Amino acid sequence: MLHKSKFKLAALVGIALSVVSLLVHLLLANYSTGDFIQYKLREDDFYPIGQKFRYQKLWGPVSSLEALQPYANPRNFYPVLKEQNGFIYAKIYGGFDRIRSSICDLVAVARLLNATLVIPEIQESLRSKGISTKFKSFSYLYNEEQFIAALSNDVIVVKSLPNDLKEARKKTKFPTVSPRNSAPPSFYLTEVLPKLKRSKVVGLIINDGGCLQSVLPESMAEYQRLRCRAAFHALQFRPEIQVLGNQIVESLRAFGRPYLAYHPGLVRDALAFHGCAELFQDVHAELIQYRRKQMIKRGIVHEGLSVDSVARKKNGSCPLMPEEVGLLLRAMGYPPNTIIYVAGAETFGGQRILIPLRAMYTNLVDRTSLCSKKELSSLFGPEYPLPSNLRQPPPVKSEKQLIEEWKRAGPRPRPLPPPPARPFYQHEKEGWYGWVAETDKEPDPLPLDLRMQAHMLLWDALDYYVSVEADAFFPGFNNDGSGWPDFSSLIMGHRLYQTASGITYRPDRKTIVELFETTHDNLYHPKRNWTVLVRDHLNKSLGVDGFVAEAQLSKPASFLSHPLPECSCRTSKLPDNSKPVKGKNGELLYGGEDRCPDWMVHGLAMVSARATGATDEEVEEGELSEDDSDVEGDSENGRRIDANRSEQDEEMDPDD
Repeated sequence: MLHKSKFKLAALVGIALSVVSLLVHLLLANYSTGDFIQYKLREDDFYPIGQKFRYQKLWGPVSSLEALQPYANPRNFYPVLKEQNGFIYAKIYGGFDRIRSSICDLVAVARLLNATLVIPEIQESLRSKGISTKFKSFSYLYNEEQFIAALSNDVIVVKSLPNDLKEARKKTKFPTVSPRNSAPPSFYLTEVLPKLKRSKVVGLIINDGGCLQSVLPESMAEYQRLRCRAAFHALQFRPEIQVLGNQIVESLRAFGRPYLAYHPGLVRDALAFHGCAELFQDVHAELIQYRRKQMIKRGIVHEGLSVDSVARKKNGSCPLMPEEVGLLLRAMGYPPNTIIYVAGAETFGGQRILIPLRAMYTNLVDRTSLCSKKELSSLFGPEYPLPSNLRQPPPVKSEKQLIEEWKRAGPRPRPLPPPPARPFYQHEKEGWYGWVAETDKEPDPLPLDLRMQAHMLLWDALDYYVSVEADAFFPGFNNDGSGWPDFSSLIMGHRLYQTASGITYRPDRKTIVELFETTHDNLYHPKRNWTVLVRDHLNKSLGVDGFVAEAQLSKPASFLSHPLPECSCRTSKLPDNSKPVKGKNGELLYGGEDRCPDWMVHGLAMVSARATGATDEEVEEGELSEDDSDVEGDSENGRRIDANRSEQDEEMDPDD
């Protein structure tokens, strides 16, 4: 009995100690986490927009650029001459960005030659078989009627050649010219104009994303403004694209919250051109290297096949990866529930490469997550069925052939084929990249592939629309130095023209890579001084400093990426501490804007006064208490930050 009592006593003591230990642990855990579960926002970080509040520093206008307003109207009277020299028709090759840039150049060239412009032919849609007859060529993307009407005071635009000239064109009786993308005006006046006067019709074949040099002499400023009118007023997407684009924008702002558009810029051609294969793994590196090999054969790339991708990354020639962009946005202070719209028809690497960014920002969306398949397919119109996209399997290789291929396998980053003892499995052959496992030559595109390429034009158009309307825009790879127009740069130029004071980041990739090098081992928990450096760089990129730096790099390659000062005006004088900035060739980049007309200044003043009055009324009707101001900062809405991150933000670098 004595032994049993001792056992019972020991068991009770053990249970009591366990309960006490558990309670102590729970109390300690509750005490240690109580300080960082809720992230409370200071009231002065907000400014009212209707019933909602935004972070002023993250979404508010850039005060240093608020005086710049869009103004592409002609400064001088120059009517269209009645006697035309003839007709110009054009075939445009390439993707969305090259098409848009080329059309605007064509309008300026037609004016220069005093020629009638035939609606340009978009070859990417014409190559596709069985697409809807309702939308063909130019009308596949843009509104033809709007294009013709908007340019009626500048250039005569017709839908097609007269019937007799159509027949002559079929018999190739008219000369064709293939201008380079930086062709000067003198080329057209000396080479093309005589042919036009002689034959009355000249065809232009445009491959390089443009046909007229970006920077024109100051005396040709009206031609630059004509480019702006073509790009930002005449080139309107067809109604179906605009309606769906508006629907996406309304969905993104459904709860009165702003959204940020992000274009990764991960395009296979650009990655191959700059030699960024080593940033990827497995089959993607192989695909980039194959495309680079093709570019070398065609004379597009004048370097070797294998280059140091890390060195290219350090000098800013490779894109910022989605993970890096997420870290930059986090350093800027964008909360985890920020709505981010991923733009672009092609994101090389697929959804897998977006996983780190999605882990940081769960509200990462794109057109497929905001639109149903039916809504997206409505853009195509009725299309004819095509044969299946199945490729014929290659012939079975002998063991001797497999051994020879194993021995001939190229250098890294090309992945080695499986050894002869192991066969290819079915999952290694499936997908659009399956040919890499079987052959060194990429198969010719099938009819369904060509149709998908035409569809990608629609996706780019939709994303372009949403990105221009976004509250903020962050480019992953703009102004890549290739000399071709790129998607991000066109968006940035459109946003600059439409709302110069909007939040459009212009990061210097070389500087960003250097910053990441300094905190390579603590990317997710950087020290405070690193965060300050990132914020300082990105905030400067929003203002005049970033504006000028971007202009010096982008304007020589593409006028539409920086259509100022020709296409803007100022509502107030240039500050006394600022001076006009010129480029390397003497062209004005900043500070040479005209004074806005009085009617525009008065109209803007009235709009500003009304907005200020409405804001004051809303604040007076219901002033927010301190507790109300952090509704959006509630931890239940997803704004939690982990303990290490919280402590790190409060810590100053000992080297400071």
